[in-house]
Amino acid sequence: MKGKFKVLMVYSEVAPFAKTGGLGDVGGALPKALKDMGHDVRVITPQYRMINERKYILRDVIRLQNIDVPLGKKKLKVSVKSAFLPNSKVQVYFIHYKPFFFREGLYSDPKTGQDYPDNAKRFVLFSKAVLETLNKLQWQPDVIHCNDWQTGLIPYLLKTAYKEDSFFKNTHSLFTVHNFAFQGVFDSDCIPLIEDENAPDTGDSVAGQNGQCNFLKTGLEYADIINTVSETYAKEAQTSPKFGCGMEGLLKSRKSDLYGVVNGIDDSVWSPENDSLIPEKYSFDAYEKKALNKQALLEQLGLPVDLDKPVIAVISRLTEQKGLDLIQKAFQEIMKLDVYFILLGLGDPLFHKFFTQMGKKYKKQVSVQLRFDDALAHLIMAGSDIFLMPSRFEPCGLTQLYGLKYGTVPVVHLTGGLADTIQSFNSNTGRGNGFVIKKAETRQVVSTLKEVVKIYKNGNTWNKIIKNGMRQDFSWQTSAKKYLQLYQKCVSKKR
Repeated sequence: MKGKFKVLMVYSEVAPFAKTGGLGDVGGALPKALKDMGHDVRVITPQYRMINERKYILRDVIRLQNIDVPLGKKKLKVSVKSAFLPNSKVQVYFIHYKPFFFREGLYSDPKTGQDYPDNAKRFVLFSKAVLETLNKLQWQPDVIHCNDWQTGLIPYLLKTAYKEDSFFKNTHSLFTVHNFAFQGVFDSDCIPLIEDENAPDTGDSVAGQNGQCNFLKTGLEYADIINTVSETYAKEAQTSPKFGCGMEGLLKSRKSDLYGVVNGIDDSVWSPENDSLIPEKYSFDAYEKKALNKQALLEQLGLPVDLDKPVIAVISRLTEQKGLDLIQKAFQEIMKLDVYFILLGLGDPLFHKFFTQMGKKYKKQVSVQLRFDDALAHLIMAGSDIFLMPSRFEPCGLTQLYGLKYGTVPVVHLTGGLADTIQSFNSNTGRGNGFVIKKAETRQVVSTLKEVVKIYKNGNTWNKIIKNGMRQDFSWQTSAKKYLQLYQKCVSKKR
């Protein structure tokens, strides 16, 4: 197929409507980039309680009311509302079923931190409702682009329960995995909810080992094309349980259909030139103004203002996966480098306790902010000099890309998307946009930061690294072109 694609993009969260992490950012940005290229792109997602219907002008769609969706031997009635992604012409459909989706959290109960016990039922309903909605809408996409375990059943349903439905005969599936660690594994009692006893017998079953059902594994097995969010992560996930989380054998068997595409960043949100959340806008040609944001950051956090002293920033979930244990073990040595250290995030209570103590011990050097705060995240990115991200594994990572855009030099561990986007500065060639920690070890973190701080003191060299990063293009337009190639591969495959 040549020309324009019709693509339905399925996400369990879409920013700014509802978001818990990077998946929501992707859902709010990639569809816009594809739409801007002239493709017919639509999005579908659950309607959660947190979505502000009035603010985003959600409207009922007359022909998408009281749709029968089979769930085991029952049929549930769902309705669909519609709105547009802000500042775009991308239409978003919201699956409206209050008993399943009008809750405080998206996937887990905020009061207990535990996953909702009926998540299997919730996302079986969502997956089937997606296909039933398309049928009622009479809009036939060339590709249904699924994302993560919550949508992993859709490729399976297309090839089983909906196989004989002529409406879907030219519809293919792409399955994007943003993190293999989250798989959607449920007990066997969810299988009758998925498998339609009236569907043609294809010999297929979602039942896996021990009779359990793994939504992610199902998507990986049945999608026409699969991808993850960086080339290195796609390779890592085939070779080691550390990265593939038990999927490595399956991924290896499908390696001819497996690709890696690095996420982009939404520069209508993350760009120092038009960032309304920072006190002083700046650009590649006037990055000196960054210093004014550094001053504002230090003042806001109550740290003494010394613009010659480098600011090391961490904006992260506080978990071992993100390398916070490495920072913890290296902390006393980092403090000897005569730097500021600013941390923003939430996570493991043990890290909360440790960094809170460090904030009290080093009051003139350290600021610890244990919360999610979007405005502060923007100011930290604009006002810091060094962005530290020693993740043990990182499928793609977006914050290191924000760092490049804001002239905040990334220091990352050599893994996944970090390896694909950050190259260590080479003083002989003048190339490189950051610094790479080759092994996830405390001494490597310390030795790399020592080198970074030493180079920081050489203003001309430091400015060169900043400019190398700021001139790179990690916009969604670049990534969107690669997704178009994957759509082409999808439609070229025989059903």
